[in-house]
Order: sequence, then C-alpha cells, then structure tokens
Amino acid sequence: IHISTHQRDGLATLEVTDTGVGIPEEHLPHIFERFYRADASRSNGSRGNGLGLAISKAIIDAHSGVISAHNHDGGGTTFVFTLQALKV
Repeated sequence: IHISTHQRDGLATLEVTDTGVGIPEEHLPHIFERFYRADASRSNGSRGNGLGLAISKAIIDAHSGVISAHNHDGGGTTFVFTLQALKV
C-alpha cells in the first residue's frame, strides 16, 4: 500500500492506495454500509463483519469529513478522506 497526506485550503487529506484487484464497480456505492461484504464467497468462515469501512465513515462523518473510494484502470483502489485541518 501507499499512504500519502497533504494539507491545502484548510483541509487535511489522507490517501491510502493499494495495488490489488480493486473493488467491483457495482459494489463501490455500498462499501461504506454496515455489514456490506462485496465478496459473498468470503462471508462464510472468514473473519470480519463488514463493519470496518462503516465505522471509518461514521468517525469521519462525526468530524464533518468526507471519505470516498475509487478504482484505478490498472488495478488497485484508493481510499481518500478529508477533514478540516487543525490550527496549532
């Protein structure tokens, strides 16, 4: 994975990119829903409950942020979240 951060116009952004197979396009609109599992074949006997991204979204929403995900043509997915930057 590749992780990058930047700050611009009072916003702090974190991007996490992987080089996997990506998420099927029909699943992208649902991946932040509680208990949603994109790969039904992994739902029996595998670890996880489909809550990780829903919890991440709830935390980011609670801080008035935004989270999104998109695939790359050559494979892989990038998750981006943006929050108001802290003034120190």
